Order: sequence, then C-alpha cells, then structure tokens
Amino acid sequence: MNHQNKARLLAATAASLTLFAMTPAHAQQEAAESVSDADIVVTARRREESLLDVPVAVSAFSGEKLETQGALDITDIANITPNTTLENSRGTNSTLTAFIRGVGQQDPVPGFEAGIGIYLDDVYLNRPQAAVLDIYDVERIEVLRGPQGTLYGRNTIGGAIKYVTKRLSDKPELRIRATYGTYDQADLVVTGSVPVSDMFRVGASVARLSRGGFGDNLTIPGLENYNKDVWAARGTVEMGGTGAPVLIRISGDYTRDKSDPRNGHRLIPGLYSGAPVLGDVYDTEAGLNNPKQDVKAYGLAMNITADLSDAITFRSISAWRKDTSYTPIDFDSLPSVDVDVPAVYRNEQISQEFQILYKGERLNGLLGFYYLDASAATEFDVLLGLTGELYDLPGYNAYTAGNVKTNTWSVFGDFTFDFTDQLSLSLGGRFTNDKRKAFVYKDTRITGTSPVFGGVNPPFITAVATNFNGQRTFKEFTPRASLSFKPNDDNMVYASYSKGFKGGGFDPRGSATQAPDVNQDGVRSYQEIYDFLSFDPEKVDTYELGYKGALFDRRLTLSIAGFYSDYKDVQIPGSVGCIVNGVQNFCGITTNAAKATIKGIEAETTAILARNFAGSGSRLSFNGALGYIDTKYKKFIGPTGADVSDQRTFQNTPKWTLSGTLASTGMPMLGGALDVSTTLSYRSLTHQFEVPIPALDQPGYALWDASIVWHSDNDRYSFGVHGKNLTNKHYITSGYNYMNGTTSTLGLEGIQTAFYGNPRQVFATLGVKF
Repeated sequence: MNHQNKARLLAATAASLTLFAMTPAHAQQEAAESVSDADIVVTARRREESLLDVPVAVSAFSGEKLETQGALDITDIANITPNTTLENSRGTNSTLTAFIRGVGQQDPVPGFEAGIGIYLDDVYLNRPQAAVLDIYDVERIEVLRGPQGTLYGRNTIGGAIKYVTKRLSDKPELRIRATYGTYDQADLVVTGSVPVSDMFRVGASVARLSRGGFGDNLTIPGLENYNKDVWAARGTVEMGGTGAPVLIRISGDYTRDKSDPRNGHRLIPGLYSGAPVLGDVYDTEAGLNNPKQDVKAYGLAMNITADLSDAITFRSISAWRKDTSYTPIDFDSLPSVDVDVPAVYRNEQISQEFQILYKGERLNGLLGFYYLDASAATEFDVLLGLTGELYDLPGYNAYTAGNVKTNTWSVFGDFTFDFTDQLSLSLGGRFTNDKRKAFVYKDTRITGTSPVFGGVNPPFITAVATNFNGQRTFKEFTPRASLSFKPNDDNMVYASYSKGFKGGGFDPRGSATQAPDVNQDGVRSYQEIYDFLSFDPEKVDTYELGYKGALFDRRLTLSIAGFYSDYKDVQIPGSVGCIVNGVQNFCGITTNAAKATIKGIEAETTAILARNFAGSGSRLSFNGALGYIDTKYKKFIGPTGADVSDQRTFQNTPKWTLSGTLASTGMPMLGGALDVSTTLSYRSLTHQFEVPIPALDQPGYALWDASIVWHSDNDRYSFGVHGKNLTNKHYITSGYNYMNGTTSTLGLEGIQTAFYGNPRQVFATLGVKF
C-alpha cells in the first residue's frame, strides 16, 4: 500500500498554511469581546452552570471547536486535556481504555468495572465495548476529573466523560460534511431536522466513516491493519420545549463497525519459528481471522424534563442499550496457531434515573434515584495449536466463558447554599447498593475452535478447570463537599472533598484449580474457590483546592486545581501463563493488592492576545493545558506475598501532560472568514503495566497538529484542511507481554507486541448547510 507520496504532499500543503481553530464566521465578531471559556455552560453538577462557576475540575469542548479542529473520535480530546488518557483498547477498534488522574481500567473483559464513567446524553454506558464514540452531531464533550461518586455513582472513581448531542432546531436544517484524506480516508455525515409543528420536531444523522489501513496483514490477503469501516446513525424526536413547560426527547442510535482485525507489532523475533521483527510497525503477520471482526451497538433513550413550578423541575432518563462484539485477537501476531484468541462480548443494559431539581434564591440542588440492570457475557478460546515442549496437542484450546449480571440502585442528593453572594457551601451524598452475580467457566478441549466460532460441536473436553457461580452485594456511601468563595463575579476559589468507588466482583479468567487449599484437606472447597476468585471494590478519597477566573477584561481565563488522593484496595487484574492439569493454560490473577497516594496539579487557560489585528472580528488567541501527577504505591502485594511497591508503577499515567494551541480566527477573506491554528501536545514516559517493561513503555513524545478552515459570511459553506501528527511520530499506546526475560510464559513463539497511535494524517473537509 503506497500512501507515502500522498501523505507528504498533503502534509506539506497543511503545514505551509500553518493551521487553525474555533467558531463559525458569523459568530466570531460577537464573541470577540469575551473569552469563550467564561461563557461555556456545562452540566457537571447535573444542572446548567457556567464553566467558571463550577467547583469541579472540568474541561469542556464545543462540537464546533472539535469539528473545525478535525477531531475524529472521543480519544482525540486526550491530547488537550490534563492528566487524561483515552485510547483504543489493544486489539480492538471501538473498545475504550480510559484513565484520569491515574485511575481507570485497561482490561475490557466482563467482571472488571471501568474507572471512568462514559455518558451518552446522560445515559451511563456500562461496558467499554463500542465506547470509542465518533464525533458527529455533538453539542459538547465534558471531561470531569476526580471522583464523581455523588452525582454520577459507581465506576466514576477517576472521573466522567459526558458526550452531549445537539438539540433539534426549531427551523428546518440540513447539514452535510464530507472528508477525504490520506490512507483513503472518506467520511460523509448528513444531518437533517424539521419542525413538524411548534411542539414537535424530528431529526436524524447518518455517518459513513471509512479509511484504509495504516499497514497491511502480510499473512491474510485482502486484510489491512488499523483500517476503519463504520456505519452509524442517530434519530431524535422532540416534543415540547421552546418555552413549553415539558420537553420529551426520544433518541435512538446505531453503530456497525466491520473494520478488519487490529493486530499488534512484534517487538521480538519468534522464539519457535525465528520469524523476524517487521520493518513497518503498522504491518502484521497475524494469522487469525475467525470470527470476522464485527461490532454492533444500538440503544434507545427517553429524556423528559418538566417544569413543575418556577423552582422545581422533574427529570426522567430512561434507556436501553445492547452491543455485540466479535473479535479475533492474535496475541503473537504470527501465522502460527499460538495463543490465538477468538472472542465475543455481549452486553445489554436497562437504566432508569429520576431527578428533582430545586432552584431557589439561596438554595439550589437536586435529589435523585438511579437503577441499572445489566448483563455482560463473554466467550473466548485460547488456541495453542503448535507442537512443543509444554504440549503436544495440535487442537488444544483453553476455553473460557462467563456472564456477569449487575443489579444496582442508588439514591443521591447534592445541594448548594449561598450564605452570601460570595460564599457558598455544597454538600452531597449517594448511597449505592451494587449486586453482582457471576458465572465463570474454564475447560480444556482438544478439538480446536469452539462451536460458537464454527468449531466441532460438541467439543471434546478433557478437563474442567472452573465451573463457578457466585454473587456478592456491595454497599457504599460516597459523599462530596465543597466550599467556594467569589470575591467578584469573575473569580472563584474553592476547596472540595469527594469520594468514589469502583465495584468489586469475581475474576472472569480465574482458574479454580489455582485456588489455595487453605485447610490442606486435599480438596478445594466452594468457599476457598469463592475467596480466591472474588475481589473487593476499590475506593478513593480526593481533596482539591482550585481557582477559576476571568481576568484583564475577560481576555484571559484561568483554571488551576491541586489535588491529593488516598487510593485504597486497588484492584490489580491480570493474566499469566500457568499449568492446569499438566498443560499450559491462561489464568487470571486479580487481587486488591495495593494502596497508593496520587497528587498533582492541573491548569487550563485561554488568552486573547490580539483583537481586530487582521480586520474587523479577527482574533489571536492561545489555549493551554498542563497536567502534573505524582503517583506512588504505598503497598503492593506480589504473587509471593511480599510487598513489591518499590518495583511497581502506575499504568497509562504520564507524569506530565501539556498542550498549547495558537489560533488566529475570523480573518476576513474571500467573502468569509479564515481560521488557522496549530497545536503542540506532549506526554512524558508512559508505562503500559504496573511492572515497567522498557520495550513496551513509551518514552516522552510530542505531537503536532494543525488546521485551516474557511467559513462563508452566512456560515453556509466551510472548507478546511487538517493535519494530525504532522511529524509522523511512532508511539506505543498499549501492548501485550508474556515474557520473563527471554523466556516465554505463554505459547512457544513468545508474546511481546505493541499497538501504535495513528501516524501522520492529512485530510480535507467540506461542509454545507441549508
């Protein structure tokens, strides 16, 4: 695949223009007298407030800003958000790995809970599959940093991300956006809406998102690596609103991702075959393509808002979601059948939330109730088909299946009382009852691929390692308190305390045969297996001091936060090669092995450097973000029972994250306005696991993005050129490791594979509005 010449040509074109940012042309002159951050409205506390009035560390990005900066999906905002990591999970195109302030979850298998809550129009997404949300038809995205356990509940121990779609217009609208770029990127998004009457509106968006691979599969003809093949749609019906006391919004969405399997780059030669390391980090020799990669995700939601009086508002959020992901994961990325993992994930959830909001002269807040009923099931093979020293079974398969059912409810409240116009106290709390029922099954079979993936039915099972059913209920109270002081309308200082927790459960890959025989009676009892497989919730208590302000006639906005977190019962999920019934296998090991402290600072700023410097309405501005985090394990109990905290580090948590965007917007040109900007971002050394692995850990690196966008005066037409990672930096985002020095701990070839972030991309966009 020859994309190099095209990439160089478009990159040179984009770089020579030096490149862009922000709002539509007709709005820029109106915005020129203020800094946009001072006026952004967010719902971080589940009610509408100015960004600078919220005593929470939160970043907000408007849909228009993201679109004009060329953001493609939700992971793009990580580069410009302090102490935040968002990336595709290892061998997938659409499963999300999210970390904020050192807290998150890398393992997507059911049974492990997320540490960052993802919300689509206030609907919590219970599982990370299909959570890499593409950016289209977006009103804004909010990133809330720090525990959000009071207002957002379980599994927001590190923070929450809110993806808010656009409300329908009360006038007929049709918007078309087309994109073409390197690697044959070809996107088309069509959005339309129409008011049927003053009180009834309908709208829909359809998106076709495609791109050729950054590399090729050298083993299977016709397969590319890191390509994109997505169809997506959203539909909305709105009744009421626009002055009416009741708004009913019914929405549905559908996504189908049929991209080719995403496979890693081997960092070591094959130990068994001698296969060399490939020269292109985006190419692969993976031989597994069963099942065909296929992700379907869809859901329905109904949001009702009713103003019961001038002071009281009722809100209801009802939702149903379902997704299925078939994925072939070739751990060794070689043609041989050596740790090949055909897998399927099936998730379904129903949720209901009620809120009563109160808005008074001095007292504001809400009371709420939340309920979630969810199931998450998985099946996967671990095919070890080679003949070797540890096994001589060409059809050997270590099969695992599991199903986790979650039934959780909570009641919560959060109120702010203004003692004066300057001094306010906020108090809140949430009680959660979180019930988990788990089924974990593991066996060994010698008939190759399992029936669910088209194999022999019935399979020939030689031994059952785990056949476990168990349940646990976790109860937790998560309070929050903040005290804020505003010496004037444009400045605020605050101090806050918040608590969060991530649910416990049972190791979905655990092998009962590995459970310790505690009473040494020669039999592993149910209780011994139960205790071995189960793990407790993890908890964090965070203390924060912050300042937010608009200075120099609102030409400068500044948000600064310092935080300290006490992180307890840290869940350490993992999997290792093991011997079960005399044969090599794949075993889960999950414990509450650790406690840690996390402290750091965050700063975000927007500054207007010049106004009207290149014509009326033009503006030169700078946006910056800085994150520093110091993480330290105070205790980390290793497999031998010894404290190895001095040998462990935090994964997916660089010590430094920085970004800066220089933008010149609203410059009159060709009957419209020209916006140009350039962004430089930096992330320091990032570890992929708790154990440092120099070959996989990514040293500090910088990324350079740039854009140029022209808007017509009536905002009907727009044209842009965008460049991302213009220096073509190759950087590791994740990986697999089953090596102990030069010895393989799973399989014969040895597994040390890396996944890389996107290379240089350059693309043009054309937008038309009717």
